[in-house]
Amino acid sequence: MAAAPVPAHAPGTPVLMLQGTGSDVGKSLLSVGLCRAFARRGLKVRPFKPQNMSNNAAVTADGGEIGRAQALQARACGVAPSVDMNPVLLKPQSEIGAQVVVQGRIFGNARAAEYYRLKPTLLPKVLESFDRLAMGADLVVVEGAGSASEVNLRAGDIANMGFAEAADVPVILVADIDRGGVIASIVGTALLLPAPERARLKGYVINRFRGDVSLFGGAVEILRERSGLDSFGIVPFFAGAARLPAEDGMAVDRYATGGDDRPIKVAVPALPRISNFDDLDPLRAEPDVTVVMVRRGEAIPGDCDLVILPGSKATLSDLAVLRREGWHTDLAAHLRRGGHLLGLCGGYQMLGRTIADPGGIEGPPATAEGLGLLEVDTVLTGDKRLVEVEGACRLDRQAVRGYEMHVGETSGPATAAPLLDLAGGPDGTGRPDGAISADGRVMGCYVHGLFAADGFRHAFLNRLKIRADSGLAYEAQVEGTLDALADHLEAHLALDRLWEVACAR
Repeated sequence: MAAAPVPAHAPGTPVLMLQGTGSDVGKSLLSVGLCRAFARRGLKVRPFKPQNMSNNAAVTADGGEIGRAQALQARACGVAPSVDMNPVLLKPQSEIGAQVVVQGRIFGNARAAEYYRLKPTLLPKVLESFDRLAMGADLVVVEGAGSASEVNLRAGDIANMGFAEAADVPVILVADIDRGGVIASIVGTALLLPAPERARLKGYVINRFRGDVSLFGGAVEILRERSGLDSFGIVPFFAGAARLPAEDGMAVDRYATGGDDRPIKVAVPALPRISNFDDLDPLRAEPDVTVVMVRRGEAIPGDCDLVILPGSKATLSDLAVLRREGWHTDLAAHLRRGGHLLGLCGGYQMLGRTIADPGGIEGPPATAEGLGLLEVDTVLTGDKRLVEVEGACRLDRQAVRGYEMHVGETSGPATAAPLLDLAGGPDGTGRPDGAISADGRVMGCYVHGLFAADGFRHAFLNRLKIRADSGLAYEAQVEGTLDALADHLEAHLALDRLWEVACAR
């Protein structure tokens, strides 16, 4: 008996899905660029990723959370991010387990095998979000996850061909030539797919090309002969990608900037479950700042001016790693030398006296001793706080904007000297956030995104070392980079042909 036809979702809405020959081939960046390029043509473009795995997340205006990459793609489209743009978000908490977020809200925790059984039940939610997002859109740019040819995981797939089949959308394959084996990766992916799924492949894009593109001409013919696929373009390496927020923790290994000649050095312990490390992006963009990611087995540099303890998806676990690495000893020495220390979200919690998880939110119920550098205590309890905020820094009254994304309440004597005054307090006069030590060199807060505010960033760095204002307008730089990326794709991709594919679904 023939299989029943798959009903089209979002009928009539042009859709273009990018799937990769592997992870980290540049699907997110190409999706960002396509969103901006087609939006500049006057189209109402919306980004969509059925399933994402990342601890780099963003708060949406409707009070949920999605992957940071989809928030950037929404920005490229000129629209506010919504939970429907990334209906399933996996936030790793251990090597084999993750928090599962569905349509912006915590669904629960699952080990890998448990999620494998769970994910087919999430497909209706994925399609619901897709249909809702596509309603009224002129184009939806869909990003797959990982590799399109993970045939061992195909059963119940909701991220790649499982979604493409269910939503009846065309697929463009993305391959990264920079890692080598690009011909084999494209041909192998096509050959591994069953015939109905292979028919969804409308062509490929080769990403991150370096050198003389003309030397690749013969390979295009080989690829057409062996895979039956045509090229939609060969995209040269885009150096400006480093100026945009990274999608996930895979970027941490490449996440450093500057050199010893820059007068201000910022060190950041690369905790295993580091989250929202795009907090550091504006510092990396400053011409007089070096950001050093301290890996396990390394000491925190003795000559750094500032140490930032970043956000964490598993605060208790990362705190234990911090101690095992001896970084708590390095921090004590750093402060004795007159250095400064800033904790953000989970990093702020670590600075306190204790962290309690009575309900087992992060794992088995436990209480751990903090670093004891701020007189505060944290209890991980209650609903997750997901909210955009604005206010001012107590130290200099510079305006700040950002977002909170955390579970837990922090209290104690040190909160009488908060780092921030945020709008929206219960009496309408604002509410404090964070704490500052008596000597002013240890501080923390729950707000992510502080350093994107140019005035705050300059004043904060100026307390470390007297400096001239660099003139960096960070948000304007991001916008300029998005336009430069769109220009890059306009020059190297057949966008008109891609639009025809999207319209012919």
